[in-house]
Amino acid sequence: MKLNAIIVEDEANSREILRNYIVKYCREVNLMGEASSINEALQLIQENEPDLLFLDVEMPFGNAFDLLDQLPDRSFQTVFVTAYDQYAKDALNNHAAYYLMKPINIDELVRAVEYVIEIKQKEDILEDRVLRPKLGQVLGKITLPQQDGFQVLNVSEILYCKADDNYTEIYLINKKILVSKTLKYFEEALSGFAFARIHKSYLVNVNEVVKYRKGKGGSVIVSNGKELLVSASRKKELLAYF
Repeated sequence: MKLNAIIVEDEANSREILRNYIVKYCREVNLMGEASSINEALQLIQENEPDLLFLDVEMPFGNAFDLLDQLPDRSFQTVFVTAYDQYAKDALNNHAAYYLMKPINIDELVRAVEYVIEIKQKEDILEDRVLRPKLGQVLGKITLPQQDGFQVLNVSEILYCKADDNYTEIYLINKKILVSKTLKYFEEALSGFAFARIHKSYLVNVNEVVKYRKGKGGSVIVSNGKELLVSASRKKELLAYF
């Protein structure tokens, strides 16, 4: 398993040391970027979808907990890397996966990464059980995670799904649901049903297509009257259904 990670550390020397250790000793970690402030970190996190944050506590104009407070629905794990042990309780209250003290012990760093991988593997197993369509006991249904539990939908109720950065908008006949999963995730989750990826931004329920308009890629109109573009590279896949 690969972990996409971001380093958040204001001291250049500390960033370099941690980066070198990760590259040399933690081959499972793919570093996506580095930030030296809360604002830089927020931008990196929003532009990417990290699995792991290596997070220093003390930073200019705030600290690690100020950053986490701005990300209440975060899906990444956090490994605190700090020279101060008095923040351990706050880190625990913020659901930190690990607490590393500076100077960094390489064995401890490796253990921290291994522990995060273990957490991620368990989460992936749970997501597979909860989010993917249940074939058998609850045939034709999918569950959408929410803060207070999850919502159950009949797959047939979905007209189409639209990408919104790292979120997906799921369109039903009379409403829209925003879910913190990528469109790629739903493309895989709904692969056993008649859903076609017609564009980088759209996954459509083929049963809800009422018209196709010709063009280089063309477009489709679904049952609620919405017209969706079809990319030229996806046209053949769509037309194969008809």
